[in-house]
Amino acid sequence: MKVVTMGVHVLDVLVRPVEAIPEGQGATLVEDIRMTAAGTAGGTALTLAKLGASVRSAGAIGTDPTGDMLVQLLRRAGIGTEFLVRRADTPTSASVLPIRPNGDRPSLHLLGANITYGLDDVPWDALAEATHLHLGGPELIGVDVATRILSYAKEHGTVTSVDLLAPGVLGSFEQIAAALPYVDHLLPNEDQVLGFSGEENLAAGVEKLLGAGAGVVAVTRGGEGALVATGEGGETVPAFAVDVVDTTGCGDAFSAGYLRGVGLGRAPRDAAVLGCAAAALVAQGLGSDHGDFDLAAADEFAANQKTRP
Repeated sequence: MKVVTMGVHVLDVLVRPVEAIPEGQGATLVEDIRMTAAGTAGGTALTLAKLGASVRSAGAIGTDPTGDMLVQLLRRAGIGTEFLVRRADTPTSASVLPIRPNGDRPSLHLLGANITYGLDDVPWDALAEATHLHLGGPELIGVDVATRILSYAKEHGTVTSVDLLAPGVLGSFEQIAAALPYVDHLLPNEDQVLGFSGEENLAAGVEKLLGAGAGVVAVTRGGEGALVATGEGGETVPAFAVDVVDTTGCGDAFSAGYLRGVGLGRAPRDAAVLGCAAAALVAQGLGSDHGDFDLAAADEFAANQKTRP
């Protein structure tokens, strides 16, 4: 499985646990501070590499020390970084995430260079040679650019997938509609389905996305697991029962597990089981890169771990 993960790359700085921000010049002690590669492209790349895929990332970052650290972290994970373009006039996207004791993760985010990625930056030959293209955050680069990239990949026999970045409240159908006929696997969360489709319930939202051309819609639903839908109907996949430390990167881990399953020829529901397993493994520690697991370990976890009722 040769994957190009294209789009949003972020350096996360995670602090845990944070119950409240100290007032004024106050200070408080915490248990852990970590930096990890993240984003709907960068975070997905991390777990795909763990699960045995050959991964190269493409996107825009700065020439700043933040970008240097992001590249170093990706390379350490075995991910090719030659298709990351560096901007001298724009900083690397970054987030500071104060993780609450229950695993919730409010965010302080710098948008950075991600929005500058364009058609001149795309490694077209690599897309044609890849088995899979995963485009993370297409709404940041614009639907016209995203559609051109996805249609090119489809023309060359590359399996395509898309994960959205914006929260549903900021989404609109016009931001993604033109690209959907070129998306084999759409991987939003429940809030994004409702926001981007403009529908009032999940079933209607998924139906609208499928009707506009998406091949499979695999929706993450947090502690409720996932819903996988095609034109032939939908199936639910329960989440695994684990002690959650941090939910950062769980959506990206689901995408990675799901896509690895697809690459292995598994049916969408079985691919979603692997996605839920990867998300559960990542959720048990701090950051998108948590967990020393591979495909065999993730499959064993899925076979033996209890699901949520």
